[in-house]
Amino acid sequence: MVKIGVLVSGGGTNLQALIDAQKSGIIKSGEIVCVVSNKPDVYALERAKKANIEGCVIKKSDYVTPADFDKAIADYMLSKGVDVIVMAGFLAIVGENLLSAYKDRIINIHPSLIPSFCGEGFYGLKVHEKALEYGVKVTGATVHFVNEIPDGGKIIAQKAVYIEEGDTAEILQKRVMEQAEWIILPEAVEMVCCKLKGDKNNG
Repeated sequence: MVKIGVLVSGGGTNLQALIDAQKSGIIKSGEIVCVVSNKPDVYALERAKKANIEGCVIKKSDYVTPADFDKAIADYMLSKGVDVIVMAGFLAIVGENLLSAYKDRIINIHPSLIPSFCGEGFYGLKVHEKALEYGVKVTGATVHFVNEIPDGGKIIAQKAVYIEEGDTAEILQKRVMEQAEWIILPEAVEMVCCKLKGDKNNG
């Protein structure tokens, strides 16, 4: 079984989608073994606890440099035997120490159709505000591999969501989560785990 580590920063709705997908058998090639938050007291850690998954807080402010913070996450994930890392609403940019330890094995969910409304500074409600401001008729979500460019890694999956008359950023955010993020993230995680499992068996 491929071991999955999840990085979170907030309420953990995408984490919940992964936990539910594991229970229902959508994710069958991997298992979530730990959840790491860069913020204490977030509801995502409560979700992990309820699902009997180990939770841990690694705060950037506890480290002298961003590189030390990255190394702390990498060391923790490696100590748990994690094979693949899922960034599920993780609001910190990861650097070389983590990227090199988990090359092509970190995936992220972004609430737009990359390459639109992505990159540094585009996260959370800001993405949806920009989509509405720009007047696009279709938005969505993207699952991609993480590299040194924010939201710049290879795309794994995308799903479109239509913008409706009267949408606010909050309404749109909820629709994108329900109609795209919570569907494609578990599917992409299973896809990546399935491939890693095959590589492990062939290795």
